Amino acid sequence: MSTRLFVLVVSLLVGVLAVTLTAGYLVWTRGDQGTAALIGGPFELVDQDGRTTTPETLKGKWSLIYFGYTYCPDVCPTTLSVMTQALDQLGPLAEKVTPVFVTVDPERDTVAQLKAYQDHFHPSFVMLTGSPDRVRDAARAYRVYHRKVESESATDYLMDHSSITFLMGPDGVYVTHFGHDATAESMAATLRQKLGG
Repeated sequence: MSTRLFVLVVSLLVGVLAVTLTAGYLVWTRGDQGTAALIGGPFELVDQDGRTTTPETLKGKWSLIYFGYTYCPDVCPTTLSVMTQALDQLGPLAEKVTPVFVTVDPERDTVAQLKAYQDHFHPSFVMLTGSPDRVRDAARAYRVYHRKVESESATDYLMDHSSITFLMGPDGVYVTHFGHDATAESMAATLRQKLGG
């Protein structure tokens, strides 16, 4: 096995372990009133139109928040498609929900890149980016793991990251989450229940 392949395999295993531990922790604490204080927090990012976005911007509606990156080959577009389909299934009730995508790859995910990426998903998606420090702070607030997988190319690289979609209430407080294996049907059913629809 070549050194490069070995490093890639080890990096992927570390990423899977981190995602598993994060998901396990969230499941273990689900229903615990202390969980709400552990997920979410202040951040200041910019959306696909260059507008500053904070948790205050999102208040008043439910938020589905997912961290990923536009160059992700499979998990991210699949999850955003599931979110899109779930919102489509909600019909008019979807107007109460803001789907949010936060990049973990601000080096490549510029405002323009996010604007183009948003066209592939639900029209109400808010796509967020910012400086590496601000993105890192947002990820920490949501307990999201992410790490660049080094390669010989400066532009062609992957990002290891947690794959969890968080549902935040209109008050900005954590309500529940969906794992990477959630279906559009199960997500829509949970949203209907939480939104009272």
